[in-house]
Amino acid sequence: MMWEVWRYFSYGWIASYWIEPEFNFTYAGFRWVEPWPGDGMYYHMIGLAILACLIMVGFLYRIATVLFFLGFSYVFLLEKAQYLNHFYFIILIAFLLIFIPAHRAFSVDAYLWPKLRSQLIPAWSVWTLRAQLGIVYFFGGVAKLNADWLRGEPMRLWLGDLYDFPLIGPHVEKEWFVYGMSYGGLLFDLLVVPLLLWKRTRVAAFLAAAFFHIMNSWIFHIGIFPWFSLAATTIFLVPDWPRRAAAWAVEDREAKEAKAAEEPAAEQAAAEATAAYAPPAWEKPVLVLLAVHFAVQLFLPFRHWFYPGNVNWTEEGHRFAWHMKLRSKDAIARFIARDPATGDLFEVDAAERLNYRQIRKMAGRPDMILEFARYIASEMEANGIPNAEVRVRAAASLNGRQPQVFIDPNVNLTEVKWGLAPSKWVLPLHEPLHGKPPEGDGEPGSGEKPVKGRAAGAGS
Repeated sequence: MMWEVWRYFSYGWIASYWIEPEFNFTYAGFRWVEPWPGDGMYYHMIGLAILACLIMVGFLYRIATVLFFLGFSYVFLLEKAQYLNHFYFIILIAFLLIFIPAHRAFSVDAYLWPKLRSQLIPAWSVWTLRAQLGIVYFFGGVAKLNADWLRGEPMRLWLGDLYDFPLIGPHVEKEWFVYGMSYGGLLFDLLVVPLLLWKRTRVAAFLAAAFFHIMNSWIFHIGIFPWFSLAATTIFLVPDWPRRAAAWAVEDREAKEAKAAEEPAAEQAAAEATAAYAPPAWEKPVLVLLAVHFAVQLFLPFRHWFYPGNVNWTEEGHRFAWHMKLRSKDAIARFIARDPATGDLFEVDAAERLNYRQIRKMAGRPDMILEFARYIASEMEANGIPNAEVRVRAAASLNGRQPQVFIDPNVNLTEVKWGLAPSKWVLPLHEPLHGKPPEGDGEPGSGEKPVKGRAAGAGS
């Protein structure tokens, strides 16, 4: 996270994402969450980096984990256009760390307060993190069990832009390579956790995970996610692997052999200590809370089955479900406002109100289109045009399909109520998948192609 904060400073993202935009897309129920005024966002991000450092060294760990969870959740909730699966994953891990005693050894807290020191922690602490990471891997694989992915899309589109890439460039347009990448990713996500849990295949599975994440970072440039996931995957190794690795690195051969002979006795002592472990009073409520947490985590990835249509098209149930790098969606949206009193029409220029990323994300997401339409109506009311009607002319192409109308152009979006029910104003996908990539530049790093032409209408 310290590296991520540095990236946000170095690329100027703090200003462009949260300070400069006139309007921010919000999550339902969190419209009240707004960016800090002035330079507050810069100080907030510096604070997150400091808290991440405190967690890393185990200093004031309990306080740091709570503050980091709250502080990073705040940043996440500020802008829906900034939704990233790995930011959501970081929030979940930060939440779990609040309850896990990860500061009992090799920490500043353990040095300053010897009563905290312990060579053992409850087994649920390790299995909690394993379960959370396992959910990410497994449901990432389940999400790939869709017709487009099994036919090599959008992998074919993304690889088509890598023809000059080192090593793989000569092969990216070959069908065996396209299907190898698609099915390889699918099988990896579905099988890596069981293979990591089985002792005989654990090392091979970890090496496969390292290869998978490094390739993702090398080819698709998706920020800290591959490296964070790779580091998190070490939780599937034996819990004392850092201690063993450190001892192995510093001891001579004879000491290593003697230590290996002592391992059965050490394991017996650990077993006896485990049997004598008396759980604190707070442990049962925490376990109940964690059970609720994982029940929600198991439900969210399946909720899109309650909605008709392709989730990659309708977006209903897409977020918080580990649908990672599954689509290439090219969208165009033009907003038309109407004064009901005079019948006058106005084309609204979204580029005057939103930044490029907001426009690109909004154009293919119905809930963001609806939110922006309401903002347009409120803006017109402030300018003396009450009860303005707002419609959108939106078209989208999914995974190389021919573009088709995306939103019903006859619906006045200011009258639409957003809720849990299916959105009938989102038109169903009917264009077939052709398999041949269309002309134009893709953007594999984001999983989507840039919005072509005007993302929203001309000046008002």
